[in-house]
Amino acid sequence: MDLQIALLLGQDGVVNGAIYALLALALVLVFAVTRVIFIPQGEFVAYGALTLVSLQAGHAPGTLWLMLVLGAAVAAIDGPAAWRQGRRRLAGLLGRQLLYPFVIAALVLGAAPRDWPVLLQVALALVIVVPLGPQLYRLIYQPVAEASVLVLLIVSVALHLALVGLGLLFFGAEGSRTPAFSEASFEVGGLTVSGQSLWVIGASALLIVALYVFFEKSLYGKALRATAINRAGARLMGISTTLAGKLTFLLAAAIGALSGILIAPITTIYYDTGFLVGLKGFVGAIVGGLASYPVAAAGALLVGLLESFSSFWASAFKEVIVFTLIIPVLVWRSLTTRYVEEEE
Repeated sequence: MDLQIALLLGQDGVVNGAIYALLALALVLVFAVTRVIFIPQGEFVAYGALTLVSLQAGHAPGTLWLMLVLGAAVAAIDGPAAWRQGRRRLAGLLGRQLLYPFVIAALVLGAAPRDWPVLLQVALALVIVVPLGPQLYRLIYQPVAEASVLVLLIVSVALHLALVGLGLLFFGAEGSRTPAFSEASFEVGGLTVSGQSLWVIGASALLIVALYVFFEKSLYGKALRATAINRAGARLMGISTTLAGKLTFLLAAAIGALSGILIAPITTIYYDTGFLVGLKGFVGAIVGGLASYPVAAAGALLVGLLESFSSFWASAFKEVIVFTLIIPVLVWRSLTTRYVEEEE
């Protein structure tokens, strides 16, 4: 291996690591606030990319109908309680869960988004996929929010299998790619850097900074931090853990969908691609102990670099090498972490 090859592998590792870092942050956030190991995080990666592919092909994506169905289910469940709390609460519920999906559906079916600029197509894909996060939280996780971590993990596995099956139904078994956001390339010290790589790294860095500002400066961000530190204490201070859960899943869905859109021009996306990508983000989150955001991001970058160099030295075993990283981390944490009984 010479320096040129090492630089190329390092570039690929940083690009992949940037995506894994976003997913690791989302997984840490969801677990810290809701105690859910969010295995379906990867499905939002695939849904975001393939929804964009469908829009660019002039088809109505299956995720649009899923949003309509889930919205109707949430409205049916929460409608009676919202009615008792007043007309304003009921109007807000119906607007979010019924009117919003119908407006988006009318836009997709009547406005020919295949002819739109790519950034508008990306925005439309996000407004279709991102609402699925809080809808799934309301229907799947909120009823068992106080269950043990093991029960929540089992629910996550079941939801993952259901979403993978729906992905196959919506998008088929064929893989797809989207056009690159930029065809430009730059020479940096003898290394060719593609414009798409810069899009991935730049968007990931911008999103990480935006999340930092959100958690440090906004009221909702501080409420999520308080819920992550102490759920019971946050509840006593008047912070709704239900609202915190919905907001967390909204952020996780946005991060997953955006990650899928960013990597769609780089690699072929299949209906089940997100699972493997999400697992690599999970490895980074495990390095951070599902608690530390900076360590999780650093661990995800390490995963990306390890995967890239492993593909050069032993491509047939690169996945094995990446996932083996979990073992020494878990051993070290089991020896250095004091066990605490889970709160009842």
